Amino acid sequence: MQRDAMLTQLGYKPNNALLSQLERVEQNTSGYEKIQKHIMDLHDALKVDGSFVALSNSEDYFKIKVEAPSPELAQEAHEKIAHFSNKFKVKVRKLENKETYYIEGFNH
Repeated sequence: MQRDAMLTQLGYKPNNALLSQLERVEQNTSGYEKIQKHIMDLHDALKVDGSFVALSNSEDYFKIKVEAPSPELAQEAHEKIAHFSNKFKVKVRKLENKETYYIEGFNH
């Protein structure tokens, strides 16, 4: 998938800074080419729960943000993230005391 198309699908308006940031995220995410499609599928699946995948502002990773409007939808989002991680062998790291995960890459 082209970088500008990926940014658009994630809800960004592509520009040079975002394209550079996405390139850094791709390089920092081990096995990125194996999980790129799954990241986008997770983004689409999480939208119904009020959650999403985005570029992190503080680290060169994709972040998963759980912003569900109810505890039930939040739980559903966490279950989808766990399923994504297990099924596609993707290493995710949950930030302590936050409803945020980082996608660190393909876990061989």
